[in-house]
Amino acid sequence: MPEGDSLHRAARKLQMLVGEQVAVETPHPRAAAERVAKRLDGRRLLGVEAIGKNLLLSFEGGLVLRSHLRMSGRWQVVERGASRHGKPWLVLTGEEREALLWNGPVLELTSRATRRLGPDILAEPPDLAAMVANLRRAHPSRELGDALLDQRLVAGIGNLWKAEALWHAGLSPWLALGEASDEELERVLGEASRLMRASLDRGRGERAVYRKAGRPCPRCGERIRSRGQGDDNRTAYWCPGCQPAR
Repeated sequence: MPEGDSLHRAARKLQMLVGEQVAVETPHPRAAAERVAKRLDGRRLLGVEAIGKNLLLSFEGGLVLRSHLRMSGRWQVVERGASRHGKPWLVLTGEEREALLWNGPVLELTSRATRRLGPDILAEPPDLAAMVANLRRAHPSRELGDALLDQRLVAGIGNLWKAEALWHAGLSPWLALGEASDEELERVLGEASRLMRASLDRGRGERAVYRKAGRPCPRCGERIRSRGQGDDNRTAYWCPGCQPAR
């Protein structure tokens, strides 16, 4: 599933189209139903910004296109006129390049939805104090691993970086928010920001626990465990040896 670093990486790729008047088409039938192309075709792309798991494309005339990749969407930038296989949801064609959105089920000409998002974990610098304050407003019995995925509290963290940040911080995903100190909350958020920034700048490195269930923990040697968590039953990965429950 695309996470915050993937969206920031896509935003960097799309910068080469900023400032150009772009032709807009929506070859996929479901995307065509949103009438995005009719409203944006021929307008100048003024900016591209990643906020959490959303990509915001600002066009002249005050129009903002929000793209959310859900589970399998991806952005691609290619030479203009390059061959395609399949029907992308959206194509932005500039003077020399084309940006293609594949499997991107959320396309919305609005910026209102982003107002419900928490602070972006990849902001420079990240507002850790505001994130901790948001977590403190959640129910104290809510588990930390589940809360980190709530985009209304902190925007951009997905299941991979939740698992890795908790491991680096030495905190259990099952820790109740009411039992965590402010220092611990800030520590795991700081690790998430650090790891995701490194991934954005240098590419994803070796994972410690994510999808490593049954393998030895690289820190203490205990077997890594996995189990569904939260209402969405997203799989949590953790080491019971160095991420003990309280």
